[in-house]
Amino acid sequence: MITEPQSHATEALLKRQGDVIYPIVSKMLMYGEHPLAVEHAKGLRVWDVEGHEYLDFFGGILTVSVGHCNDEVTEATIEQLRKVQHTSSLYLNEITIRVAEKIAQIAPGRLSTSFFTSSGSEANETAIMTARMFTGRTDVITLRHAYSGRTQTAMSLTAHASWRSGHVYDGYIKHVRSPYTYRAPLGLDEDKLLDLCVQDLEETLATVTDGKIAAFMAEPIQGVGGFIVLPRDYFKRILPIVREAGGLLIVDEVQTGWGRTGGHMCAIEHWGVEPDIMVFAKGIANGSPVGVTVTTPEIAAAVDKLTIATFGGNPVSMAAALATIEYIEKHDLAKNAAEQGARLRKHLDALQARYPFIGEVRGMGLMQGLEIVVPDGSKAPDAAKAGAFVGAAREHGLLLGKGGLYGNAIRVAPPLTVGAAEVDEAAERMGHALADVA
Repeated sequence: MITEPQSHATEALLKRQGDVIYPIVSKMLMYGEHPLAVEHAKGLRVWDVEGHEYLDFFGGILTVSVGHCNDEVTEATIEQLRKVQHTSSLYLNEITIRVAEKIAQIAPGRLSTSFFTSSGSEANETAIMTARMFTGRTDVITLRHAYSGRTQTAMSLTAHASWRSGHVYDGYIKHVRSPYTYRAPLGLDEDKLLDLCVQDLEETLATVTDGKIAAFMAEPIQGVGGFIVLPRDYFKRILPIVREAGGLLIVDEVQTGWGRTGGHMCAIEHWGVEPDIMVFAKGIANGSPVGVTVTTPEIAAAVDKLTIATFGGNPVSMAAALATIEYIEKHDLAKNAAEQGARLRKHLDALQARYPFIGEVRGMGLMQGLEIVVPDGSKAPDAAKAGAFVGAAREHGLLLGKGGLYGNAIRVAPPLTVGAAEVDEAAERMGHALADVA
């Protein structure tokens, strides 16, 4: 257990950061009683400047998909750095084409044409722009509890007040009820909740649009929302309505993509529908800045005005992306995510049976969440206990994430390279942390 207070080294770094970086960045550092200053990392382990070792079960917000400083990804990146570091998209670049070809092989259905950017926010912006240009319409419908990034359009898509800033929002974006089964209105089971969500979508189309839309956008599992898993019939129920309204289906897989949910490279394959546009980022390049929007050739062709992303398709980032994807394929990490995710889920279910303040365990593959509540049957969120749990886990050498509209959802998402021993180790540390805050 890590009990030593932060050292002068951490305090000095925090002071230097406070002098030169926006204050909000320092305010968001606290996943424990003091900030964690990372010194180095390897595989599933992270070390701070004090020399403390942590088991990383949040993976840089689901970004470190194949382990910290993965040797194969690192070598591919270094090789490209020595060859050419930047060209911009004004020149042909084979490594960028190779990544696009690989995505075309993996993405479902006819999705085969990509546009590269530097982040999920930019990729989501590109998806909305593309849908509007293809359909000639402006209205976009998305879900409450969604998170789409930090650009103005992305924040407009986001349905968490705490993540919206700047006071300027896209008024053509409408939010409908999320099929959040744990917080369904009293008395509604999953089927009745789906009926309510369908009705809400139909009423939204009939009341605050002209009946026609550019797109409907959703994450298969709402990431920042607290790992809310959309019911398996959800997309099949809403897709005919979206199609009738002339809209495209945009699926945001910034957090769920590349084997994270187990069994498939793309999470939407679990739901059995084919999107018109998909968005990837985070785990596609194991930490290098890559965003990608992929769609069909005819939809992509609708983008006929000049547009450029200076760092989109950067050869160094593309080398990291290709090496990451190939590593996931070669080691069948989607299968490993299913297997180790099932092992992790058994541990989490057992912890829920011991601690009644764990209101729900949910997720798929290596994307598992716990919702922390007041244990009186009311399901009242307990953000304070959730924060205390994450802090206690860190004291026991385990890094976890937090999220949810109410700040009470714990996000458990280790790199896809995790093994059974590390899953068991993490579960043991979570057990100690839960006992500390019980």
